[in-house]
Amino acid sequence: MAITELLPLRDLQACCGPITRDVISDENAASLARGLKALADPARLRLLSMIAAHEDGEACVCDLTEPLGLSQPTVSHHLRVLTEAGFLNRTKRGTWAYFRIAPGSLATVTSFFAT
Repeated sequence: MAITELLPLRDLQACCGPITRDVISDENAASLARGLKALADPARLRLLSMIAAHEDGEACVCDLTEPLGLSQPTVSHHLRVLTEAGFLNRTKRGTWAYFRIAPGSLATVTSFFAT
C-alpha cells in the first residue's frame, strides 16, 4: 500500500473524538488499526522509548542497534515502519539517519482512547 493512501495518526484528532464518545468511521478505523499494528511489536515500542529517552530526543540508527540487540537491517526496518506510520521523523546526515518522535503522534493515539 502506498504511503500516500495512509491517514497519518496525528490527523485523527482533527477528524475523530475519543472512541468512547463517537462512532469511528470505517476509513478512520482502518487507519488507526494500521498505526496500532505498527506499535504492536516489542522491538518498535523499545525503539520509541529509546529515541524519546536519548539525548535531545533524537537518535541515530547507529546508536540503536547494539542496545536493542538486533542487526542494523532489522532495526532499520522497524524504524521505517514507525516512520511510515507517522510516529517518527527521519533526517539524514551524511550516511546516517537520525530519528525523533513526531510531535503529537503518541498523544493522538492515547487521546483517541480517552473517556
